Amino acid sequence: MNRVFPLAILALAILAFATLVLVVAPGLQVGAVGPTPGLQPYTAQQLRGRDQYVSLGCVYCHSQQPRSLAQAPDSDRGWGRAAVASDYYYDRPHLLGTMRSGPDLFNIGARLPSQGWQLTHLYQPRAIAPWSIMPAYPFLFVHKDKAETGDVVVALTQNYAPKSGVIVARPEALDLVAYLQGLKHDQPPPASAPRDAGYDRGAER
Repeated sequence: MNRVFPLAILALAILAFATLVLVVAPGLQVGAVGPTPGLQPYTAQQLRGRDQYVSLGCVYCHSQQPRSLAQAPDSDRGWGRAAVASDYYYDRPHLLGTMRSGPDLFNIGARLPSQGWQLTHLYQPRAIAPWSIMPAYPFLFVHKDKAETGDVVVALTQNYAPKSGVIVARPEALDLVAYLQGLKHDQPPPASAPRDAGYDRGAER
């Protein structure tokens, strides 16, 4: 019994030290980082689209953290330069992701900026890539007999187009696409960011 108190003190000391080294110190270090020069805050529409991105579970299949060339050939995959801490300045919460069932989306707004492409892909990914395993999101769209003023009609191949009428994007789909279009991290990383071959090579793409 006499050893319980010293062991408890030791355990608390180890926990406090680990918290200081692994949580507090990195938080202070990253907290002092400003946004990457040229990085813009999200618009109200993009923030609504970000909420859609989270609620639809996109983060479970897509990462938003291309790595340096020393870690992975992400720049060779066309995903842009490696991410740095300042790229996530406006992200709350951060959507780094841990799986890559689909491609990294950190720079999808620069790679595929077309609203029409993104809408078609959301409505039916197989209309874009027959081998895609991404789920379709038809509930983000509505089938109408004819388009009305202000409607954004989705372009579809004959295999997926309705026999009559048109497919129109709901506001939720437009918000999600606006968020995806806003994922543009093609600015050079800050001079203070660590640099390696991955950054230099990614900046050229």
